[in-house]
Amino acid sequence: MLLKTMVYKKADLTTVLETATLAEALTILEDSGYRCVPILDETGKIFRGNIYKMHIYRHKANGGDMSLPVTSLLKNATKFIYVNSSFFNVFFTIKELPYIAVLDEHDHFYGILTHSSLLSVLAQSWNVEQGSYVLTIASTGKKGDLAAISKIIAKHSSIASCITLDIGKDEFIRRTLITLPAETTQATLDKIIEQLESKLFKVVEIEDLKAER
Repeated sequence: MLLKTMVYKKADLTTVLETATLAEALTILEDSGYRCVPILDETGKIFRGNIYKMHIYRHKANGGDMSLPVTSLLKNATKFIYVNSSFFNVFFTIKELPYIAVLDEHDHFYGILTHSSLLSVLAQSWNVEQGSYVLTIASTGKKGDLAAISKIIAKHSSIASCITLDIGKDEFIRRTLITLPAETTQATLDKIIEQLESKLFKVVEIEDLKAER
């Protein structure tokens, strides 16, 4: 996965050095408007973790010492990926985080990948802007099902995108989401559905992308 095109680079980010106090870090967070920023070592090369505004506020509200180093409330020290990480590694590492730190091949802080950037990539893979209909097709998941589905659709239309869900969730059910190109007509759609279901592939949902724009 080519992360470099999606990553916000270090030079464009607001960061806090590990030598900063909690008071200084809070000022930086308030001035930037961010709820969380990366903490770097004194050289600005090593990612130490993240500091969250809410944790500093909670510490302050409880009468905590604001002159303590920012690292005293450091979080997510092990939450990072590399610029050459796979999509699946990225997807399952970021989870509930607002962003994930990205390191280069020398373990130096390269930048961050945000949740919104990742969702943008997923939206592109769904091909919403260039699509017409999204068919959710249920199958048994046996060998050759995807090839058979693709062959049926290819008789009438190209495929704008394809995503398979439920892998590992249910041994007997797979849901394949096929996005048809923008020029697909209702008549073509009907033919595709008819032939899919004649081969025992159930079209469980049809989403009209044109109607939602």
